[in-house]
Amino acid sequence: MKRSNIVGNFFSRFFKKKTRTSRHENGNKRIPFRLNLIFALVGILFAVLIWKLADLQLIQGNYFKSIVNKNNSSTVYGNVQRGMIYDSTGKLLAGNKTERAITYTRGPKVTVNDMYQVANRLSKIIQVPTKKLTKKQMAQFYLASSEHQKQMATKVSNHQALNPDQLVEAELKLAQKKPPYQATDQFKNAAAIYTSMSGAYRLTTTYVKYDHVTNQEIAKVGEHAKQLPGVQVGTNWTREYPDGKEIQPITGTVTSNQAGLPESRMNQLLSQGYSQNEAAGNNSLEEQYEPVLRGSKSQTAIKLNSDNQIIKAVKQYPGRRGDNLQLSINAKFQKELQEMVKNAQPGGNATGTYAVVMNPNNGAIIGMAGVNRDPKTGKVSQNDLGVMNNSITMGSVVKGATIYGAFKSKVITPESSTLTDMPIKNGGSIKSSWFNKNGSANLPLTAADALEVSSNSYMMQLAMKEGGFHYVPGAPLNLSPNIFNIERGYFNQFGLGVKTGVDLPNETTGIKGPGGYANIGKSLDESFGNYDGYTTLQVAQYMSTIANGGYRLRPHVVQNVRSTNAKTGKLGAIRETIMPQALNTVPMSTDELRVLKQGFYQVVHGHSKYKTGGALAELNPEVSAKTGTAQTFYNGQATTTLSLASYAPSDHPQVVVALAMTNLPDNAESNNTDLAKNIYRAYWKDVQHTDK
Repeated sequence: MKRSNIVGNFFSRFFKKKTRTSRHENGNKRIPFRLNLIFALVGILFAVLIWKLADLQLIQGNYFKSIVNKNNSSTVYGNVQRGMIYDSTGKLLAGNKTERAITYTRGPKVTVNDMYQVANRLSKIIQVPTKKLTKKQMAQFYLASSEHQKQMATKVSNHQALNPDQLVEAELKLAQKKPPYQATDQFKNAAAIYTSMSGAYRLTTTYVKYDHVTNQEIAKVGEHAKQLPGVQVGTNWTREYPDGKEIQPITGTVTSNQAGLPESRMNQLLSQGYSQNEAAGNNSLEEQYEPVLRGSKSQTAIKLNSDNQIIKAVKQYPGRRGDNLQLSINAKFQKELQEMVKNAQPGGNATGTYAVVMNPNNGAIIGMAGVNRDPKTGKVSQNDLGVMNNSITMGSVVKGATIYGAFKSKVITPESSTLTDMPIKNGGSIKSSWFNKNGSANLPLTAADALEVSSNSYMMQLAMKEGGFHYVPGAPLNLSPNIFNIERGYFNQFGLGVKTGVDLPNETTGIKGPGGYANIGKSLDESFGNYDGYTTLQVAQYMSTIANGGYRLRPHVVQNVRSTNAKTGKLGAIRETIMPQALNTVPMSTDELRVLKQGFYQVVHGHSKYKTGGALAELNPEVSAKTGTAQTFYNGQATTTLSLASYAPSDHPQVVVALAMTNLPDNAESNNTDLAKNIYRAYWKDVQHTDK
């Protein structure tokens, strides 16, 4: 009989209408009634069961299938080769060297005790570096043994009252404080291997040894494969620098697989899908362009049986190696620039020299170099990134921005800008131009003339006018503190005192001196560049903005992102070109721009005996420039910081050279122009050839 008929009969019998019967018959009916009740309950249960089966199979079936598939399948990700870095001419700067490696893939059900056993066996086959092994890591290795953990638990006071997590923490602290092991070379080797292995997550691969793996080690790992589950011979890529490591400050470095992710960015990278022991860009371009250089990992789908053993593996995606960076930097010129900067140190209290060469029309950096010098030892160390993170009181190079501000404040105009250079006396203070300290060389100067002779007096008079102060010799300087905001606002438009936006991490904004009425006299120093600190890259951006007609372009050292040619392994097709990006436009009229450019031209080619850049007049193509001198101090001794901002050719700027030389001897004069001449000659020879 069918199940539905049975259930129907149960209900029909139970609800069947009663007939009149005798007492005897009623007494006999009690037993069938109980049976009917039981049958009814069974029928109800059958109905519930049928409904539940239908719900599981028809309504929620797909959900439970997905859960089963999820628990019995997984994806293994494999590393791909990192993208490479080339210079503007296609010369390889940072490439990849393929090396054999010993890897470890953690299985689905592997415990720390299992890894402890494998690490001990593997330690008898391979040797790994142990210098960076910590006490904590050695303690963790020791406690990975379940036997050692039980023994250590009995030594923890009040261990029975602790929960499992508290007990593990207490054991670890005790093992570090009173090591229950002897740190022999063999123990440390095994501990270092375990530390690498423990960095692997479920079904992920990590590197145990990737450097100087010997043929003997490769052979023994293969020979003992059954005793070393998860351990395999693989391939690793490390950075190499065919053109020399001098380029590393700009390209940056990559962490080793053994060292793992950079600690400062570990959480960020882990959230992006990195494994803890994965290599990543550590600084500079390697860090900035990590998503580009990294590529995309291969993906292999695996099926697991009930014992979590792999029964099938299918590669779903082969991965794609990282894209390459082609820089705007010319490697040959960069090396010469580094050498010129290094050789420019005069001794004494000199603390460093920094130089930037860039294209003012697109922001491309062609070369950037810097050195730090320790005056105590005379040791010179490379610091190319000092051009963007060392803030320097630059001196008179900023005077073009000061004049621009005066135009915009309407205290002078391009047609009416003549002021007399004279010593400025406020109360008991006297400040003057370098050529007119006692008032014997008072000169009427236009704005362009003031740039030519680098008049401090002219700039201070502009600042006082902008601040609404009518200068009277000897009277107190009664300026509004807002003058600092006025001056800095105009400087910022050119990039002085703000980040340039260069495609490198950790750029500084410069140093801003304290304002307020208590420091009001410093506002005059600010007007001629002897107060706030700027980076050499900011000075290069400032001069580029004037050279290109008012566009503050974002500097960049990467010009193209390119694929890899499948046949040659070298640079392939361009995937992305870094286009010029204007961060802001400085609203200069044609006449205002003409005055600034005329002034910079006169600095080099003018007729005044006080012109400051005449040494550059011998260069061809012609150079326009602004020199800078700041009175500085080092260890209580008076020093001079020299700077220079320039462009060439004067009539159609194609290259900007900016440099700074800190804490030179107090009588230093031509160091900046001498270095600039060498830089221009190297540029026209190595980067952009011209008919002379």
